[in-house]
Amino acid sequence: MEKAKIPIPKLKELKKEKKKIKMVTAYDYPTAVIVDRTDIELILVGDSLGMVVLGYDGTIKVTMEDMIHHIAPVVKGAPNTTIVGDMPFGAYNESTEKAIHNANRLMKEGGCDCIKLEGGMSMVGTVRAIVNAGIPVMGHIGLTPQTSSQLGGFKVQAKDVESVRRIMDEAKALEEAGAFALVVECVPALVGKLISGAISIPTIGIGAGPDCDGQVLVTQDMLGMFDKFLPKFVKQYAKVGDIMQNAFNEFSQEVEQGIFPAPEHCFNIKDDVLKELY
Repeated sequence: MEKAKIPIPKLKELKKEKKKIKMVTAYDYPTAVIVDRTDIELILVGDSLGMVVLGYDGTIKVTMEDMIHHIAPVVKGAPNTTIVGDMPFGAYNESTEKAIHNANRLMKEGGCDCIKLEGGMSMVGTVRAIVNAGIPVMGHIGLTPQTSSQLGGFKVQAKDVESVRRIMDEAKALEEAGAFALVVECVPALVGKLISGAISIPTIGIGAGPDCDGQVLVTQDMLGMFDKFLPKFVKQYAKVGDIMQNAFNEFSQEVEQGIFPAPEHCFNIKDDVLKELY
């Protein structure tokens, strides 16, 4: 059976059926094409592109224009995969009206199927407003990279009784506000399990243990293409960065030695044309 884009409501059914949901990131057309050939249900065009594609030292500098620019080719490359567009910092934390406006932009100009935004209790009203405007919203709790400075940096969250209770309340409030799923990032595995059991919408974990309803990884991390740092929760399924570096070095050496281009890489000219030229 050919792959088909999964409807947003179907994700809740997958949770009920205890079928794990898979999500990876993509920021360009060729990566999207490859993911579309797999059985992965979701592609996140995340603001992580700021670090792994644009070379920023964080996600704060990513703009709406950056997001739309990268969402659009992913949508073209993966017509059979549900595309989640990430709301960048500053796109939704100033006012509800601006949040709805920018969510509309991601959907209309980028073409994604839904949007994701970070935040707990402070974002419940915003999530509700965007959902009421007809836009599906994926929430994101735990470690929220856009506001990591408030959390003391990129650290594991929900490690004491008070913070565990708080994140549980956030998950329930975001579900009540209409979020169709939650990314849960960088919390103890038991907390990921507790959150997943407390709500009826799917949890998609990243560093939140195996009991979440799904998992997400940044493609450049899992393929060994980004080496500034490697979070503990990342498994490298390939070392594509090493393969690329070796290929570039081999190309360089063959050009220097006159090995490339070889005859099979060259175009010929007819003998009669050659005679006339000489």
